[in-house]
Amino acid sequence: MHNPEVLVQHHVTYSAKFLGITEVDQPKGTDVVRIAVRKLKFQSHIRKSEGEKIPKVELQISIYGVKILDPKTKDILHNSQLHRMSFCADDKTDERIFAYICTELNTKKHLCYVFDSEKCAEEITVAIGQAFDLAYTKFLESGGKDVETRQQIGNFQKRIQDLEMENSKLKKQLQELEDQLLSTQASPAGSIPARVPSTDIFDMVPFTPTSPVSRIPICNVTLPLPLLSPKNRGVDLFGAEPFDPFICGFADYTPDIQSKLDEIQVGSSHCAQKSDSVSILQTNVLARCV
Repeated sequence: MHNPEVLVQHHVTYSAKFLGITEVDQPKGTDVVRIAVRKLKFQSHIRKSEGEKIPKVELQISIYGVKILDPKTKDILHNSQLHRMSFCADDKTDERIFAYICTELNTKKHLCYVFDSEKCAEEITVAIGQAFDLAYTKFLESGGKDVETRQQIGNFQKRIQDLEMENSKLKKQLQELEDQLLSTQASPAGSIPARVPSTDIFDMVPFTPTSPVSRIPICNVTLPLPLLSPKNRGVDLFGAEPFDPFICGFADYTPDIQSKLDEIQVGSSHCAQKSDSVSILQTNVLARCV
């Protein structure tokens, strides 16, 4: 038994291994606790076989409830208020195991918490029972007002616990963002960034010719125009040189063709003169008739 003033004004501390939490159908009963303990012990054996260690926790017991803390960081993992705890018992077949049932505030579910306390399960169970007796005595002395106060305190403690967990998550995310920022800003000393060649609007490296050639625009695309000498032009199927409008002049004809063209031009001039004489004769005839 502990000093009552310690449980009323402060708390008593124990160390234990936390096997876990499981939901149960009833708020109390030895058989209910036995089934929950068997289930969580089986799960702990599976985790051990997989190389996972059972976490150690710190238990703080007072007339306000049982707090489960991380032994290193002292963060509150769970806060079981005493007026929500409905049953507590230790395993008579295994002096290391004890458990208690607590009703969750929001969902009203009955949850069984199971611990491995290394041969002091009965002592912890007695300490929780003593905290129940002291809380009930104080309830009778205050006429029930102390219960409401404890409920308000418990609600505040629950709210503080949620805020602390949220704060720790935000700190972790902030640290991860800072690490990412530092890793992106850090660069090896003396490193020279690789030169990226300039590209056009189509993300292509522009072509640079090794020697200048003459080009002509065709459909917005510049193509080289090859210039061939007369010796390289060759002849066609009939032995004549192919016609090239870019190098052929107006008087570049053979003599026989030029004489034929002169005869055609003289003949056309004679025809034009005869046509003019006929027109004058027709005009005179019409004048005489009138």
